[in-house]
Amino acid sequence: MTAPEAVVIVGESIAGITAARELRARGFAGRISMIGDDPHGGYSRPPLSKVVLKDEDSEAGIAYHTGDLALEVIRARATSLDTAGKKVFTEDGRAVSYDSLIAATGAAPRHLARPGQRGEMVLRTLDDARKLRARLDNAATALVIGAGFLGMEVASACLTRGVSVTVVDSQPPLQRILGPFISGQLAERAVERGMDVVLASGPVELVDDPVRGARLPDGRVIFADVVVTCAGDVPVTEWLADTGLADARGIPIDERCRTHVPDVYAAGDVAYLVPPAPAPAPAGRAPFWSNAVAQARVAACTVLGQDAPCTPRDDYFWTEIANLPLKVVGPLPVSGEPTSIEGSVPDGNALLRWDQPSGQSTVVAFGKRVPVGRLRAMAAKRPTQAPS
Repeated sequence: MTAPEAVVIVGESIAGITAARELRARGFAGRISMIGDDPHGGYSRPPLSKVVLKDEDSEAGIAYHTGDLALEVIRARATSLDTAGKKVFTEDGRAVSYDSLIAATGAAPRHLARPGQRGEMVLRTLDDARKLRARLDNAATALVIGAGFLGMEVASACLTRGVSVTVVDSQPPLQRILGPFISGQLAERAVERGMDVVLASGPVELVDDPVRGARLPDGRVIFADVVVTCAGDVPVTEWLADTGLADARGIPIDERCRTHVPDVYAAGDVAYLVPPAPAPAPAGRAPFWSNAVAQARVAACTVLGQDAPCTPRDDYFWTEIANLPLKVVGPLPVSGEPTSIEGSVPDGNALLRWDQPSGQSTVVAFGKRVPVGRLRAMAAKRPTQAPS
């Protein structure tokens, strides 16, 4: 394989930044062009809902420092891709040539507002966080639509700021992601601390213009000073129209983060892994920070024709709900009661383990301060088999 002379990375996401850093760490001395349209450059997104909504001063620590990577940074939105000519076109009229391309454009928030309906808040960028924080400064009530990680983190930030908050979803908080046991424990803790959780029988509709609330399927309307939609996201693939690289789920990639187009790779929230046959069809994207990092490292190694130091999937994430930190290593969701419990779940200080029929294990630090390395080691340890 001939090493590329020019690599273009589209997206200043954690996947994009990690890919650039991995390329340099592995000796790539050629040109790396990074295309991104966020005016603030690259920065860590998880802190936006975890700390930036609570504390303006925390913004200072979220920027990615890339001065040592010798990047050509193009601050513009990618608008199209010519795979035959190997060029990316941007909204400011540039045509950026590449030998290898890594798509790392991430995802955008899903909106519920009607076209032209004003006032809906979402959270994906630093500017979104600043706008939402400013709205919460003058709010007494908030409505969060969606009880996934982002929705529950936003709702938790509201509680911290003294804003009364209601969360609406068709399922209990985080149940579809974590499973019923952890979901139930987190929901109980959140309600005890003042969060109102409402289960809807189906999709909700934002009401008024500007938005002042949401109508539930049963006709009930919940009003609030601030309405935040946290109803998932969609992969940013518009710039790939007519290339055949993306479908409704995102960009399909293999175990080496290759697409079906030669010299085009993808990583992060925009991509989803297609396991080799005869594995079952993939469920879709796994938009977690750890996955983005793992895929970016694999993509960079594949570009250089080198072996990767990891697989393109990392089953680790962390969150904080109602002041309770949660770290998870292993496949999700988990079903039933934990195989083992160390500590006290009601006190928010426990280590939980699920040994699954597949032979894999999932380990959860439920409020308990446990280093990630220890959690990984525990999850990797095979369960002890009972004598037959």
